[in-house]
Amino acid sequence: MTSSPEFHTYPARLSDAERDRAVAVLREGAALGKLSHDTFMRRMDLALTASRADELKALTTDLETDGRWARRVFGTVGRISAFSLRLRRAWQVERLPKLLLPEPGPYPLRIGRDPVNGLRLSHDTVSRLHAELSLRGELWVLRDLGSTNGTTVNGRRVTGSVVVCDGDMVSFGQMSFRIAAH
Repeated sequence: MTSSPEFHTYPARLSDAERDRAVAVLREGAALGKLSHDTFMRRMDLALTASRADELKALTTDLETDGRWARRVFGTVGRISAFSLRLRRAWQVERLPKLLLPEPGPYPLRIGRDPVNGLRLSHDTVSRLHAELSLRGELWVLRDLGSTNGTTVNGRRVTGSVVVCDGDMVSFGQMSFRIAAH
């Protein structure tokens, strides 16, 4: 009886290049919004611990695109979405009431619900002492005074002070205005 030697073939160890390619596909998928943060992190962990190429393939199959065509489609959809967002924001800003910058004086313009403020806003989302607007040199500076519902300029929350210009959209709580110079 002749015995034949048995050869055990094990799958080849994954190379760093294969892992890097899989990680790059996962990053691109997360950047394009195809993966949530949690899914991205879980797949990254699995990619780094994978021992076979088919495990990596399973992690990236739904994310791989056909190249130029898919990038064009995603790029076009992104540009259309951005345009509609800019259009909506511009429409909202034009319809907002104007907040005229005050004449320069020694004291800042206080904004809030309290009657002692220079600009009184009677709205539940506005704090008693919400913000102040002052002229520093040639620049108008808006400072949040620790309001509960926040102050925003052009959609970004103010932490501390920010320079405002003619045409900027400012919000105190849910009350919004467009800055206008004289």
